[in-house]
Amino acid sequence: MGSVEIIDLLSSDDESEKVAPVAIVKLEPEYVTGAEKRCLTSVRRLAKHKKSSQRQHEANENVSYNSNSSSVLEQGPSPVHDTGISYASSICEAPLSRQFWKAGNYDDGVGSQITIQGGKNNYLHVHPMFLHSNATSHKWAFGALAELLDNAVDEIQNGATFVSVDKISNPRDGSPALLIHDDGGGMDPEAMRRCMSFGFSDKNSKLSIGQYGNGFKTSSMRLGADAIVFSRHLNNGILTQSIGLLSYTFLMRTHLDRIVVPMVNYEFNTSTRSLDMLNGNEHFMENLSLLLRWSPYSSETDLLKQFDNMGSHGTKVIVYNLWFNDEGITELDFDTDPKDIRIAWDIKKLGTKPALKRIQEEHIAERFRYSLRVYLSILYLRLPTTFQIILRGEAVKPHSIADDLKLVQFVKYSPQCSGHVEELYVTIGFLKEAPDINIHGFNVYHKDRLILPFWKVVRYLDSRGRGVVGIMQANFIEPTHDKQDFEKTSLFQKVEARLKEMTWEYWDTHCRLIGYRPETKPRTPVIKPHPSLQKPLGYHNKRKTDELINLQKRKKHASEEYLSGIGISQNKQITTTPADQVVNPETLNLIQENKKLRATCLEFERRGEELNFKATELRSKIEEAQHEYNRLLAELQALDVKEE
Repeated sequence: MGSVEIIDLLSSDDESEKVAPVAIVKLEPEYVTGAEKRCLTSVRRLAKHKKSSQRQHEANENVSYNSNSSSVLEQGPSPVHDTGISYASSICEAPLSRQFWKAGNYDDGVGSQITIQGGKNNYLHVHPMFLHSNATSHKWAFGALAELLDNAVDEIQNGATFVSVDKISNPRDGSPALLIHDDGGGMDPEAMRRCMSFGFSDKNSKLSIGQYGNGFKTSSMRLGADAIVFSRHLNNGILTQSIGLLSYTFLMRTHLDRIVVPMVNYEFNTSTRSLDMLNGNEHFMENLSLLLRWSPYSSETDLLKQFDNMGSHGTKVIVYNLWFNDEGITELDFDTDPKDIRIAWDIKKLGTKPALKRIQEEHIAERFRYSLRVYLSILYLRLPTTFQIILRGEAVKPHSIADDLKLVQFVKYSPQCSGHVEELYVTIGFLKEAPDINIHGFNVYHKDRLILPFWKVVRYLDSRGRGVVGIMQANFIEPTHDKQDFEKTSLFQKVEARLKEMTWEYWDTHCRLIGYRPETKPRTPVIKPHPSLQKPLGYHNKRKTDELINLQKRKKHASEEYLSGIGISQNKQITTTPADQVVNPETLNLIQENKKLRATCLEFERRGEELNFKATELRSKIEEAQHEYNRLLAELQALDVKEE
């Protein structure tokens, strides 16, 4: 096997084999569709020439291959040989459990020694176990699927107009498989190889969602044990077609000690109107043999048929041998709703009235967890009108969470990062169903892609913050590799603290408008002075009393520090004497007056908010009336012209 199918870490040997240069020709449009059906004679002649050697090779295998076997997971070892790969890995064969979280259990009691032949022992290889452990970064199947859609959305800058997500049947055994198809620019052979490798990324644009070069591997392996990629690319009149296979089943069944990715590449020949194979005949046939054995397609013709509806460019990803859940059925549910893909979700039983419970369960904040259609409707903050996400044959209608809010405010937020100040506005408001539902949190986007849906920044005990929902674009903080959270940096912690304050500030100001009462601080108890001190206070007595009050404050502060465990020994005890409890009547009067003034101030603030809200509504109505007046005036003028 050549360099195109082996993925190594820290290896410089992959450039040893170069693709022969080809002449740049102009591709006529009529040659694009169905070209692969016309002429593959060169490939077939080579296959015939190697037939005898393959028979001898298959005779040496202990396990025979049956193309009609019930499942790809039950097939035997691969026929491939490579001087740089050892099949004698000391790690025992994985049980290949159909449940994702059990498929990575290995018996490694004898160690994970990797055997490298041919003297290539000066660099590190990636063991197949890494495919599974790398995919565990995705705790949620929809999060993994969203990664595959991100790749399609990034192709909008290359002319993509759609991405389609659908269920297909594995032709080998009829089991369900997942198809993701887009009409983006596609990948040439080198780009396909980088896609199948680890850590390579061509996405240097600030608008691109992907950036780590790891999304395809983690997401596809999280959804199923195997994935096959078809990509067609057209550049300067040169049309190439590439097929690559990332198969956890193949690697485990054949006991390979490093990741091997079978891949074949074609180029359309305009003079012969046929497809020529690239990367050398021998390597091409070895890779094709692996593809036909471990992919869902048992013939080269079936492989090439996958390009029929692709046009001149695009990419298809087919994930098969999908993982099962604990009940022994596929984790992705294709049957409950023929226009949706769902995850079995155990909705919490809420201790509320049935009507309110139904409102809560049917809200988008709950449904996105188990309905892919709902999740995709809020996954991207904005997409071009020329681009559509199609789920099982029906377009997904984008949904703006801001449309679900009432009493909306736009709060300016200016975080400091990398030596400069960002300026953005956070949308915040009450859900229209509040106060009947127990939902709150912020929806935080990064480059228009949803990272944290309904992130609960506050934990309330007395409803403070209940029903408050926000939307925020946070391009200044970096998401984690699975794009389901942000890196826990100090900047992120400051963002969390500010959103928490923002939630409480908004709730305290607006909660009365939807039926809540603001939090009231407990009144300070009035403590009667000790009988021995109940006498007229002269100047010296007043001074002494003030000193006692100051002492009381200091001891109260010390008591609070003691209770919170800050700077005070746990063995230290603070006690108060009757003299410490003396309170100046004038101070009490000032406290009461202060409370009355604060209450009056809050009332004025509430009225001010109500007036501002009414003023906003009136301005909106005035604008609508003005638009209507202009429309009627235009119609009247048009009628006058006609009468003349």
